[in-house]
Amino acid sequence: MKVECTKENLTESISIAEKISGRNLTLPVLNNLLLIAENNKFLIRSTNLDLGVEIEVPAKIVSEGTVAISGAVLHGLVSTIYSNDKIILETISQNLTVSTKSNKALIKSVPHDDFPTLPKVKDGKSINIKSQEFINGLKSVWYSASVSAIKQELSSVYIYNDSGKLVFVSTDSFRLAEKTIAVDEKVKDFKPILIPLSNISEIIRVLEYVGGEVEVNIGGSQISFVSDKLYLTSRLINGVFPDYKQIIPKKQTTEVVVLKQDIVNTLKNTNVFSDKFNQVSISIDPSAKLFTISARDEHVGEVTSSVDSAIKGEALDINFNHKYISDSFQSIYSDSVGLEFAGLSKPMIVRGVGDASFFYLVMPMNK
Repeated sequence: MKVECTKENLTESISIAEKISGRNLTLPVLNNLLLIAENNKFLIRSTNLDLGVEIEVPAKIVSEGTVAISGAVLHGLVSTIYSNDKIILETISQNLTVSTKSNKALIKSVPHDDFPTLPKVKDGKSINIKSQEFINGLKSVWYSASVSAIKQELSSVYIYNDSGKLVFVSTDSFRLAEKTIAVDEKVKDFKPILIPLSNISEIIRVLEYVGGEVEVNIGGSQISFVSDKLYLTSRLINGVFPDYKQIIPKKQTTEVVVLKQDIVNTLKNTNVFSDKFNQVSISIDPSAKLFTISARDEHVGEVTSSVDSAIKGEALDINFNHKYISDSFQSIYSDSVGLEFAGLSKPMIVRGVGDASFFYLVMPMNK
């Protein structure tokens, strides 16, 4: 194999692929990248069997061939080449030489016969979606998924079609986030799926690299994202997501509207005094037009802060994990935030004022 390409194209592609290669003790070849030069294309492939990617790198193919080498070593080498000279990759005695006008290095290869192909997902029901729309859906909810894999359906992002819109949901049973994305193309054939939380960050990173539009295919236990320069595939979880709509309160007894920045700053302030359970107390007094947030730690002290707000409904004193509330603000782009309460021991709903595409539910804490 012998190919010539630019440092910029090579570095970017290796960076994407190298993060996906894993530490696999039973199949060590997966700890490497597979470099393939064939049919006038130069491809870089990596997989950890849970997630796999194949990237086409613009290059001049001098001779065809295949080699498997350490992605960490190749990335470390190429990223520290300071000149913008073209880079030549060539296999010599089954190892890989990487050379420019002023540098030449040799990287030991490993046998590549056991390196797996990536599953081709094609069921004839693909949809096209802007990468940024899919990224927005994932980023708006993934932090609410459970980090424990005991219940796999909770350690995932659930995506389904609702009247031609894609709905992204995640929950760890203490809080829940839902984001609805209106897509340009009809998605009536999009069947419900569960993407493992462990794959979400890499999917987001790859889709940010791709940009533009991607073709999404679902088949069996796999989902794939296809563009003109990249193929990404992820395992799906075989499970049933909870019927979360049953826990959404049907009516509210108290509503509070505050400026987003005001409540963000107040929660940062009270965080200093919250106990080991991150507990803060919310007190709402409509008659006095008071909305206060307080925290107390017997080893540190206590604080009470009032927040300017518009209040409707009944008085209420209730406790929450301040971290769970604060997490939701990354998904809210409105200047004002609405907090909806259905009474003691009932979950709170957080929404951006004027934004019906996102809502967040958080369960209260016992004192």
